[in-house]
Amino acid sequence: MELNETFESQINRSDYKILIVDDVVSNVLLLKILLTNEKFQVCTASNGNMCIEQAKKEKPDLILLDVMMPDINGFDTALILKKDPETIDIPIIFLTALNNPSDLVKGFQVGANDFLTKPFNKEELVMRVMHQIQLVAAKRIIVRQNEELKRTINNRDKMYSVIAHDLRSPMASIRMVLNLAVNVVSPDTVGEEIFGLLDKANRESEETHDLLDNLLKWTKSQTGRLNVVYQDVDLDDIVPAVVDIFKMIAEMKKIDLQYLPAEEKLTVHADNDMMKTIIRNFISNAIKFTPEGKSIEVFYTREGDFARVSVRDHGVGIAEDRVDNIFKKGETTYGTGGEEGSGLGLQLCQDFAQKNGGDAFVESVEGEGSTFSFTVPLKKD
Repeated sequence: MELNETFESQINRSDYKILIVDDVVSNVLLLKILLTNEKFQVCTASNGNMCIEQAKKEKPDLILLDVMMPDINGFDTALILKKDPETIDIPIIFLTALNNPSDLVKGFQVGANDFLTKPFNKEELVMRVMHQIQLVAAKRIIVRQNEELKRTINNRDKMYSVIAHDLRSPMASIRMVLNLAVNVVSPDTVGEEIFGLLDKANRESEETHDLLDNLLKWTKSQTGRLNVVYQDVDLDDIVPAVVDIFKMIAEMKKIDLQYLPAEEKLTVHADNDMMKTIIRNFISNAIKFTPEGKSIEVFYTREGDFARVSVRDHGVGIAEDRVDNIFKKGETTYGTGGEEGSGLGLQLCQDFAQKNGGDAFVESVEGEGSTFSFTVPLKKD
């Protein structure tokens, strides 16, 4: 009760407009005086047609609508109001001398929010009016907060996009230089300590570049600026090509990265770039969580009307209690070389797979390894 009274006290009644509809002039005048004294804005109408016109023109927050009126009665008037997008959300309190249960049922069926039985007293009138106004006020707050939240999210996504876009190019240059340095020097020429620092910087530049790339794509996807471009793609054209990109990185960690040719060539109908992004993220994660001397296999198979592309590692695996949440936000993980995973890549993978009509999956046994896979629709003959 105290909470309700506190909320009511915060409502500025002069901000709310009430439309009174009754064909009896004395009833209109009485209601107008009572509600004006309560600090509400008031407008009036004497019949159903005028009510509909006034509702569109004045846009009231509440309508007090008499049931028994000539021309169009209150029930029919309410039915018209509730079918019009401009007036559908305006709450209605019926003013009626009817007390038959069937009339009450009919009133609620045509959109009544409440009833006020004639003759009414001031206290009951104000109580029922304030109840509806409180609901309107609460809805206004929710709408305003939703708009503020949308603006905040949009501003955040724009900021992420700008950061990722502006940093990705210089980070790509740094990555290229460090990659070159690691491959042209050796511990014998620069010493174990310097080479170790170069190798660590090289791996961290790879991780940072991948994170920025994922961040840019994720923000574009969330803001609707990344469209799915469907095309017929031969998986033999893209899967081995992505594997080749990671061969050198895998070799540096002494991991055997293999592409297992499919028994049956498959053509899918999906976005080429999105599929490459998913495969890249899956392979990158597999390398992170696979220790030296182990292997990673990349392959695809047919599953009904879908193709499933899989990346299987023999690494550390995932704890059973974390498997169900692996594609959700906030899942930070650490690789065998101390590499930190943001969780954004896997979230992006599932988002891209679902945008293409498929999904992303994981099977894992802790201590034995994991298989990450995604499905996309096959090309229809």
